[in-house]
Amino acid sequence: MELQKIQHVYLIGIGGIGMSGLARYFHHLGCIVCGYDKTPTPLTDALQAEGISVIFSDTPDFIPTAFSKPGDNVLVIYTPAVPKNLRILNYFQDNGFELYKRSQVLGIISKGKFTVAVAGTHGKTTTSSMIAHILKQSGKDCSAFLGGLTVNYKSNVLYGKSDIVVVEADEYDRSFLTLFPDVAIVTSMDADHLDIYGDHEHLNESFRMFASQVKENGRLIVKKGLPLASPLSTSYSIKGEHADAVAENIKIVRGDFYFDFLSRDTVIGNIKMGIPGTHNVENATAAVQAALYMGVSPAQVKAALASFKGVKRRFEYVIKTGQHIFIDDYAHHPEELKACLSSVKKLYPHRKLTTVFQPHLYTRTRDFADGFAEALDLSDELLMLDIYPARELPIDGVNSEMILDRMKLKNKRMCGSMQDVIDRVHKEKPELLLTVGAGDIDQIIEPLKSALGYVE
Repeated sequence: MELQKIQHVYLIGIGGIGMSGLARYFHHLGCIVCGYDKTPTPLTDALQAEGISVIFSDTPDFIPTAFSKPGDNVLVIYTPAVPKNLRILNYFQDNGFELYKRSQVLGIISKGKFTVAVAGTHGKTTTSSMIAHILKQSGKDCSAFLGGLTVNYKSNVLYGKSDIVVVEADEYDRSFLTLFPDVAIVTSMDADHLDIYGDHEHLNESFRMFASQVKENGRLIVKKGLPLASPLSTSYSIKGEHADAVAENIKIVRGDFYFDFLSRDTVIGNIKMGIPGTHNVENATAAVQAALYMGVSPAQVKAALASFKGVKRRFEYVIKTGQHIFIDDYAHHPEELKACLSSVKKLYPHRKLTTVFQPHLYTRTRDFADGFAEALDLSDELLMLDIYPARELPIDGVNSEMILDRMKLKNKRMCGSMQDVIDRVHKEKPELLLTVGAGDIDQIIEPLKSALGYVE
């Protein structure tokens, strides 16, 4: 595929956060872009408002005539998350089109560019967004393909004039193995996606393969303790253990996080974070090290982190008043949940925490029920939603109650529908509310805001 020849792009699953970024990228290049998704969302609404055509009916009759036959000027991209019996998917397969995964297209786009790839089972969206923001603010500039909507830029794709591209490297379906980065970061390697990998060791093996694809004379930045250490890698940490780059003197001053960055040859004191959370200090430590490698000055790094406003649904404040705090987060793995809830408790130690959680995937719930229970036990009250299935079919005996049964918190909890949760919040008006999950829990953010008495 030669990018310069592409004039028409069709995306199957266009409403996904990664796919929508590619849709915007090709639209920015002047291509005619259209696609299919199952249901309308605020993201598909935004794409349509930008001039990108989206259909929600699995009917090949609605596919534009430009896609009647394959050609060098036509590109069809799909996400492995769509069902194999999708009629639109089968239309392209049956008519001789070569279909590309999002990851393959990212590999083609980044080829020949200075590529910064951020991988990890959690932390990669915020870390890659931080790096992109630092590069933008410092004048180095970059293009970026991110797994979330950055608050600073209100988009999941950034366009730059330099040859630097920042890519969120997704481990799902081994997608990140299409990348050959100049700078690679690995934030975490917790067991996840076991429906794909089978066991943790096969997941680790994929990460090792990803790390091995860093270009000669490139840089590999790895969280301390991950089984990727080598003489050529740089480790980072916030836990006080020995690492090549560390965050020390972490403190909270009037709700803001501050820390000192120390590496072998650089000290940056009293860095103010634009976003809260100890886990985000850890992400920032990796981002700082990557930026320094690329020649960004310590002063520029410090200024950029202070102005970084985060990513939608990553520790995002929905309400922040003296009476109510409402935070929304994408956490959907036990380690992410633990980090998120711990940070909330650290920020607001004297407030009762009410958590609304939506488990994501039957397999993940089955595999990590104990871990979810341990993390959610940090709550003072828990409102649990049903499992969001995404691409999966139900598994007998696997449900949200699996987690509740393993929890120490026995009284202040409930399991119900979205409306049940909204009604409970309306009745109790909790002073500290946290919504967490990667499914469609974001649909109740505005209703919960209204239930707390905040109507715009």
